[in-house]
Amino acid sequence: MKFVFRLPDVGEGIHEAEVINYEVAVGDAVQADQVVIKVETDKAVVTLPSPVTGTVLETPLNPGDIVEVGGALIVLEAEGDSELTVSENDQLAEVAASKSKKKADKSIPVIAGMETPLSPIQAKRVLATPHTRHLARRLGIDISTVSGTGRAGRVTDDDVHRAAETGPAVSTGHQRSSLVGHDATSAGFDFEKYGPTQREPLKGIRKRIAEVMVRSYTTIPHVTHADEADITDLMNVVRSQKPAAEARGIKLTLTTFLTKAVVAALKQFPDLNASIDDGAGEIVFKNYFHIGIATDTEHGLMVPVVQNADQKSVLQIARDIQQLAEKARNREIDLDELRGGTFTITNPGVIGGIHATPIIQHPQVAILATLAARKRPVVRDDEIVIRTMMPMVIAFDHRLIDGATGARFMNYIISLLQDPMKMMLDMV
Repeated sequence: MKFVFRLPDVGEGIHEAEVINYEVAVGDAVQADQVVIKVETDKAVVTLPSPVTGTVLETPLNPGDIVEVGGALIVLEAEGDSELTVSENDQLAEVAASKSKKKADKSIPVIAGMETPLSPIQAKRVLATPHTRHLARRLGIDISTVSGTGRAGRVTDDDVHRAAETGPAVSTGHQRSSLVGHDATSAGFDFEKYGPTQREPLKGIRKRIAEVMVRSYTTIPHVTHADEADITDLMNVVRSQKPAAEARGIKLTLTTFLTKAVVAALKQFPDLNASIDDGAGEIVFKNYFHIGIATDTEHGLMVPVVQNADQKSVLQIARDIQQLAEKARNREIDLDELRGGTFTITNPGVIGGIHATPIIQHPQVAILATLAARKRPVVRDDEIVIRTMMPMVIAFDHRLIDGATGARFMNYIISLLQDPMKMMLDMV
């Protein structure tokens, strides 16, 4: 039985992946759940296990190739009966996906399709289950054109069947992706007319960053508020406690304390730990505190998430930040470690700068940027003294958060950073 293992549609806005390398070769025998290929999505590098036991017949791609959802990754001669029906293939895929999830590895759910290549669909992000998406592809329906009747506009199987009765809506050609969603793009602009150039594909993490930033900036009305904190005393605490942390193999940084201060402030100002559910027309207040820490890597900006930061000590948070940053820079981070953030902290100050305008991570409603801390003269009790001052900027969603609330939130964080003892009391 010939079995075509295809790149699955796993949601999360993932439409394609880049092949890193095959873990097997033509003629190799493979077992079910054995890793057969490594790919990089627009979020992370993931390994994909075979859903069946069999022998490799074909590895149709090369490292660097881009494969869209539904595209063939590997062809196997699977053990078993001579042929599988489409429904049996789907059931097998669901079993494989379930096993993969239980193993909690870096793989994403696997799915198998028919031997006939599927039409590539560059659809806008819609609410639908993987089964419904697969049904739409089989019936030749562009799911982005289907009106959903489910909760919050979710597209159901019945919606797809109704759309199929009126005729397929899939484009027959490869649609040119646009990062802005309208005609005001640079497509067709003759850059070479003015001098020599060189080109490389906009793909992988960099493409994902571009898409996310455009979506965030065009969806959210950003407001920024800037201030500064006197962190002289806090830096003394960080320096004095570094040796104790290093003795446990932990790198203690200012970001660790900033994370705890942010969590304390979010508890006082829950609007900044919320999201707007546009489909349902509701504000979602989250009773958990997952803090994203923007991390600079050679592959682009990644935002690992410290889960349940309110339940962790300073050293536990420091360890999490250190481990997540290393995994991000080594391209070993799990997709789940990049998801679920409720608020983001970014620290361009380690490079320099006195001001920034950070872009909110949609669907979050706020992001805090800290800039370079420097010693400078300030007035305290009518006297000029030298203090370590750190500029800070918060950007927030003006649909939900008023300017006064954003300013009070910032003031609360500053009050904690400037008084380490008060911070310790609020962190309990």
